[in-house]
Amino acid sequence: MTAGSGDHVQSLARGLAVIRAFDAEHPRQSASEIASSTGLSRPAARRFLLTLADLGYVRSDGTVFWLTPRVLDLGYSYLSSLSLPEIAGPHLEALTARVHESASVSILDGDDIVYVARVPVSRIMAVSITIGTRFPAYATSMGRVLLADLSPADLDEHLERVSPVALTEHTKLTTAELRDAIERARLDGFCIVEEELELGLRSLAAPVHGRDGSVIAAVNISTQSARYSLDAVRGDLLPELLKAASAMTADLTRASSAL
Repeated sequence: MTAGSGDHVQSLARGLAVIRAFDAEHPRQSASEIASSTGLSRPAARRFLLTLADLGYVRSDGTVFWLTPRVLDLGYSYLSSLSLPEIAGPHLEALTARVHESASVSILDGDDIVYVARVPVSRIMAVSITIGTRFPAYATSMGRVLLADLSPADLDEHLERVSPVALTEHTKLTTAELRDAIERARLDGFCIVEEELELGLRSLAAPVHGRDGSVIAAVNISTQSARYSLDAVRGDLLPELLKAASAMTADLTRASSAL
């Protein structure tokens, strides 16, 4: 449900925008930098930062500000009630033990995927991935699996809204290309993405279903392109990935039935 304009608390929206302005590339920022990225005036940005500092969500050395671990509390209730990270963890560990590659679980949040569980084997990307890391859904295998479960109207809205950026020379950029890739993920029940997010990175993902059959998350395996041919990905990695997705779905269904 979307609140009407009379119910919209602008100060809360602005405070959350200040928190979201911090990311892996900008972990420490001045009030001026926050103002620039959020569209707030510098005095307003500073007031929000000082308020967040009083509440324990932000710290400062007098010049720059950074988030504290307390911000994790904002998402803990959701993740805790979903039970997804706790349930996914053992399955990811078993999956990585079988294939010797990194495995992750993510959910769709707006136009991005957000990592909620991960078991890395080795660092294969230039960007460090941790819980909470976000990537654009259009360029990732997990994103396409999650987008494939949207209603036709919601998918149309998503494709109209996003402005794809060429993250590599292989990134699909047109609406037609993305729609075809998402539809293929829906029909196949999995998705393989070749070097669209980062050169040298190949990933495959499968959906994790909730009790009602809807897709609530995606699980993936990421590997270096040089390690596996496409045939090897399909023959060796995909069956193990689908096995893990099925096991997670079964455990989530049992957990929700017990509530």
